Amino acid sequence: MEPLKHECGIAMIRLRKPIGYYKKKYGSYAYALNKLYLLMEKQHNRGQEGAGVGVVNLKAEPGHEYVWRERELGPQAIQEIFNRIGSLLAEADLENMTPEQAATEAPMIGEIYMGHLRYSTTGKSGMSYVHPFLRRNNWRSRNLLMCGNFNMTNVDQLFESVVSRGQHPRLHSDTIILLEMLGYALDKENHRLYRQYRDEFSDSFLDKKLESIIEKELDVRNILQATAPEWDGGYVICGATGSGNVFVFRDPNGIRPAFYYIDDEVIIATSERPQIQTVFGAAKADVKELQPGEALLISPEGTPTIERILPQISNSKCSFERIYFSRGSDADIYRERKELGRLLVPRIIESVEGNISDTVFSYIPNTAEVAFYGLVEGIEEYLNEYKIERILALQSDGKLNADSIRRVMESEVRIEKAAIKDIKLRTFIAEGDSRNDLAAHVYDISYGCLRPGKDSLVVIDDSIVRGTTLKQSILNMLSRLNPRKIVVVSSSPQVRYPDFYGIDMSRMDEFIAFKAAVALLRERGMEYVLASTYASCLKELEKDPAEGLINHVKNIYAPFTDEQISRKIAEMVSPAGVDVEIVYQTVEGLHRACPDHPGDWYFSGNYPTPGGIRRVNSSYVSWYENQTSRRLTNVPL
Repeated sequence: MEPLKHECGIAMIRLRKPIGYYKKKYGSYAYALNKLYLLMEKQHNRGQEGAGVGVVNLKAEPGHEYVWRERELGPQAIQEIFNRIGSLLAEADLENMTPEQAATEAPMIGEIYMGHLRYSTTGKSGMSYVHPFLRRNNWRSRNLLMCGNFNMTNVDQLFESVVSRGQHPRLHSDTIILLEMLGYALDKENHRLYRQYRDEFSDSFLDKKLESIIEKELDVRNILQATAPEWDGGYVICGATGSGNVFVFRDPNGIRPAFYYIDDEVIIATSERPQIQTVFGAAKADVKELQPGEALLISPEGTPTIERILPQISNSKCSFERIYFSRGSDADIYRERKELGRLLVPRIIESVEGNISDTVFSYIPNTAEVAFYGLVEGIEEYLNEYKIERILALQSDGKLNADSIRRVMESEVRIEKAAIKDIKLRTFIAEGDSRNDLAAHVYDISYGCLRPGKDSLVVIDDSIVRGTTLKQSILNMLSRLNPRKIVVVSSSPQVRYPDFYGIDMSRMDEFIAFKAAVALLRERGMEYVLASTYASCLKELEKDPAEGLINHVKNIYAPFTDEQISRKIAEMVSPAGVDVEIVYQTVEGLHRACPDHPGDWYFSGNYPTPGGIRRVNSSYVSWYENQTSRRLTNVPL
């Protein structure tokens, strides 16, 4: 209904055969580039601000480029990057090269391919922030190409740690800081091997011999174990050295997702599973999930291993991935989204007072479609039970005959596509009331699909976060159908808290649930809760994270039931004279539907890391001080 800002995505390919093998079998030296393009486009939902591609060529001779990189900004960045790559390859006459020439001389051809889909989660944008990042050095084993899907919640502490070692980061961002930290550890690992072997060779052969030894014995585990314990956040980080070491590393809480696939031709890693299945024809069972705290490591020879870098702290795999962010083509996600819809059936039946015959069911296009299927299946199950009860009752009363059975069997679930999104409309060219007027016309309605004044309308969406689109567009539009009642259903629970782990939802005042709770506090003369929560958050920010932190923002919601907040939300977004009820999924229902992904901090406030708790308290402090400042400036003099 109202698009959430997305998170980043990664795609990595490591070829395990010589370049000529892919030309002979698949008809092109650019086999891996073609596959990388597909992996990135099929994850395009994960980033719309920009994209980047990196390639490492392990066969390039000295004097030739061996780490290639292309980056671009904008929603069409993937297409523009691969258009440029195509022009480079055409100019080099790639397809007419010999296998040896293609392996050593062709631009953007190599053994390691890295793709990144960028969505800013820090408010910072521009080419300087587009992955992959590249750290250059004359020694291949000290070059580092890096990208990731991550957000660190202790950036300031990491920045101070880097500066204290004498480094001088050029930007204050978690990406730059991680690159500096990993680069520093990469240098130390190189120095360790240099010191270990330098006395074993005469000076005339020292550097050449050491180069090959270091490249062969470089231990990426040492690099990750030297840096990762300081990180607080959700992350999947992908890196490659110029000498061929590759790593894909997932945070110890499993907040951000990562999947991999290995056969005798390729090693693949992505942010989602179905893309690997589709692009490489892999069976679901062959695409593995990288577990929290684990790293997929690949040697320069192309040998993969799974290594534990950090102990798993918790299973905090993101539930919002299942509800919204990942594509629903994943078999497990598809099943879970249907279950999220089905679990809402009892509360919907209650909302329409059991009157299925006078209710029309629909959804707001189009990410809620799968949950809608589950909802409809659940309503059909309810209706079937109702029919059985009615037939048995008729039999008991001696009224069972063909006509009475026919009347019972005529009851059915009424499904209509009440709302149709006009994707041609854009609202970015206008501001204020003008923008609101345009937003109100982004959706069309199907006139005649309801009986005015008689039918209730139930519409399901995957989430109701800000309530803006509901208020400005959806409900005004649906009210033109003149339903007896509108029931808006969210397949996710109330989004009450910001995310700080890679999704751009970081301000308290973004959430309609928070606004509703604040409004209820003020209506009931309980503004002291706002002030006391502010004081508690300030005190909490003075504590050392090692002492154990508390999310005091929970105090804002504590006086109210979920139903009270839902009713207030409905009141805040409803047009005058329209009867609207809002039904949210429960947190318990979420966990029933998605048992393997219990990360629910958006809904519960239970952040899996100290940095998340610290940031939510800080976010509330910023909101409260802004509110106080605005009130003071409005006081008459």
